Amino acid sequence: MKLGVSILSLMLWVNLFAFPAQAEEIFEAVDQSEQHHTAEHTNQSEEFNAGDFIFDHIGDAHDWHIVTIGDKHISVPLPIILFSRTRGQLFTFWSSKFHHGQNTYKGFKLVTQGDLKGKIVEIDEHHNIADGPLPLDFSIKKNVVAIFFSIIILLIVFIPIGNKYKAAPHRAPTGIQSLMENLILFVRDDIAKPSIGEKNYLKFMPYLLSIFFFIWLNNLLGLIPIFPAGANVTGNIAVTLVLALATLLTILINANKGFWKHIVNTPGVPVFLKLPVPIMPIVEAASWLIKPAVLMIRLFANILAGHIIAMVLFSLIFIFGAVNVYFGFGISFVTVLLTVFMSVLELLVAFIQAFVFTMLSALFIGMATADHH
Repeated sequence: MKLGVSILSLMLWVNLFAFPAQAEEIFEAVDQSEQHHTAEHTNQSEEFNAGDFIFDHIGDAHDWHIVTIGDKHISVPLPIILFSRTRGQLFTFWSSKFHHGQNTYKGFKLVTQGDLKGKIVEIDEHHNIADGPLPLDFSIKKNVVAIFFSIIILLIVFIPIGNKYKAAPHRAPTGIQSLMENLILFVRDDIAKPSIGEKNYLKFMPYLLSIFFFIWLNNLLGLIPIFPAGANVTGNIAVTLVLALATLLTILINANKGFWKHIVNTPGVPVFLKLPVPIMPIVEAASWLIKPAVLMIRLFANILAGHIIAMVLFSLIFIFGAVNVYFGFGISFVTVLLTVFMSVLELLVAFIQAFVFTMLSALFIGMATADHH
């Protein structure tokens, strides 16, 4: 039960930070159906753009595109939550009101081209982008929905398991409890105990289990190209940033006096490196800010790279097909084989990245809580 509650609390922190971060995503998504719509009206066949194809699939979006059947594009609309800084009002509606960026609604428009692509802007009476600050975008986008979906799965799995252990702690595990027990013991015996120590590890087990299963589950869901899976959650730097900040806050809140003394007055260092300019305290403090930054970038880069490689392999079919249709068919066989191989490899990467993030978090926590003599 404690694991389920800790997972819920951690994910609420993720969502709290991720909502405003979505407006400043590194990769802004444009719905693929908008491109088809434009081609239909201009009666011109658009040349395949591998860059747009890749970033459209790994980026976030204000709706969730499911499938395109002919000229019909099926997608799930998501809630739009905007605060207009020029009008001083809060607006809420569904993303379907924009019709994939073709329509305006309540003075707002979803930009599909240019530097503001993927962002929602206010328009003036001439249907041009209005001068002034952009509205604050708190919309529930695709990655946020995927986070909620993973939360629900984790709670459905772990709350009953926790209740079983609470009711009969010495009874042999059954069903999915047997699988989860092995993973829980793995985190406890191979990560928490060696990194934090026998004395303090139990205090941090709920947090370590939460981040391990959250990262692992979302890594796996990102490999399934079927709704409601397929979102690039752990390949989103806003999410990995929040997870890294959660580790940093855990370190700072639980650090002992020896940790702070080592930063402020590092033993064995000459006084001229501490006074009058506190060179060593600055260096030590910076090192503890770099550690969560490494966690953030490592997880983000590895998961994002896997998605990009898969999209590049699929792009080869269209690139070679544009040269010659037979080239396209020929390369498709190679692409499918390589994609299957990459998918199997990504299953391993999904677990390894969850393990590495959890292990490094435990190591940093152990360094901050260890006894300094």
